[in-house]
Amino acid sequence: MRIALRIIGTWLIGLALVLLVIDGTKSLAANEIVMTSLGDIWMQIHAQSLEGMRAFLDSRFFASLLDTVLNALLTYPAFAVIGVPGIVLAILGRRTRRERFLRTEEI
Repeated sequence: MRIALRIIGTWLIGLALVLLVIDGTKSLAANEIVMTSLGDIWMQIHAQSLEGMRAFLDSRFFASLLDTVLNALLTYPAFAVIGVPGIVLAILGRRTRRERFLRTEEI
């Protein structure tokens, strides 16, 4: 289970870094800071799935709350939305640390 969390986390961090590099090159070309939102990336990749997600959330019990959360999430930079869960998964997948204390004679 830990290995799966680490692999997924690593892939998400890698994707976030790719998106950060893309935003960096766009920023260099435009001479200003450019951050591509998750909504823009999602519309470029597959707009129909975004509409399907909105329709799915509209049929749920807390539709207005879920729509507000989705709209807020879609306005954040894509590298942050993908990178933060990647970091969390990578941390959850790491091995537990065993503290070993040594005496000075054992060193």
